[in-house]
Amino acid sequence: MSAVFFDVIILGAGAAGLFCAAEAGARGRRVLLLDHASRLGERIRISGGGRCNFSNRDVSAENYLSQNPHFCRSALARFTPADFIARLERRGIPWREREHGRLFCERTAQDVTDMLLDACETAGVERIHPCVVDSVARRSGAAGVRFEVVTDRGRWRCAALVVATGGVAVPKLGASPFGYRLAEQFGIAVVPPKAALVPLALPPDVLSALKPLSGVSVAAETHLQGHRRVPGGRFREDVLVTHRGLSGPAILQISSYWQMQDYAAGPRRPLRIDLLPDTDAHEWLQAQVRSKALLANVLAERLPRRFAHEWCALHGFTKPLNELARRDLIAVAQALNGWEIMPSGTLGYAKAEVTLGGVDTRALSSQNLEAKAVPGLFFIGEVVDVTGWLGGYNFQWAWASGWAAGQAV
Repeated sequence: MSAVFFDVIILGAGAAGLFCAAEAGARGRRVLLLDHASRLGERIRISGGGRCNFSNRDVSAENYLSQNPHFCRSALARFTPADFIARLERRGIPWREREHGRLFCERTAQDVTDMLLDACETAGVERIHPCVVDSVARRSGAAGVRFEVVTDRGRWRCAALVVATGGVAVPKLGASPFGYRLAEQFGIAVVPPKAALVPLALPPDVLSALKPLSGVSVAAETHLQGHRRVPGGRFREDVLVTHRGLSGPAILQISSYWQMQDYAAGPRRPLRIDLLPDTDAHEWLQAQVRSKALLANVLAERLPRRFAHEWCALHGFTKPLNELARRDLIAVAQALNGWEIMPSGTLGYAKAEVTLGGVDTRALSSQNLEAKAVPGLFFIGEVVDVTGWLGGYNFQWAWASGWAAGQAV
């Protein structure tokens, strides 16, 4: 039986794949969308606590990590958060801006999934799922045919093939390295993937010492000790101590930068936690140096009381302020403004929000995400080595990269 021809076949019906399919279909392309899942849009559904943090008010290339940090600029500039908001408003979907410019649906994430599915339907996109891809091969000879896709539901040929299969984070939702293997099949390099936006594990001795603080959250600022080959990043949000290590938004944010160190030469550096951001701890303590109160009680004026007491015990800072020697006061201040912690690793892909690394962007066009050496082959979304911060940035990359490819296929 001969294979049916489509102008475009898209592998993966997540955020990027659905958006690209709708855009290509709206341009009159005959589009086939394939996915292994029975229910589409699960990552969208569970995001943002079920409200879908669909973008961020302020998006720039500085909010993304990549071995080629300028790659994402073109796509992000051509499809912006305002463009996606316009889609929501045309649909009548209410949304709200929260802290740090994060944009959420007012009702439910299902509003976004339904909008994308309806856009595909309107554009005449054919969807087949669940569907397992057995092989992908290049084809030539017949006019317009470049690829053949063989699955357990049939085989099809196409002029353009878009890979939107995502990364390997959240394996319980079916994440797999399929997209990476496909890239390598066509001779395209892959930056080794790593868990990103992920809680950090701690060595047993540190974990044991912090055990009394499990469940305590503190507002702080995280950053990496200087590393010339790893981009900077400072994040002021909550740090949460858990029974397995450190979590909370400020830790998830810095975890991606901590993981980036693996791509650079030299040993990993510890992360630093500033417990008193915007405060010179030494000056603040010096102003109270005559106090007979225990240091922990003084710190409890600025930090959660339980945290202040356990943190002081951890560091051996158990004396009243007026009994601290000058060198001890300096040590306390340095620890408060730069508490150094060396994680033992991460809690892995099961707890990660996204994947760091992916298809090497040096092999792709920044204009439309097409492989330079393989005409007609596109990679979009999380499968590409572009990883956003927490706060809607990864969805914005899905929309922007899907839009860019959707205009080109």
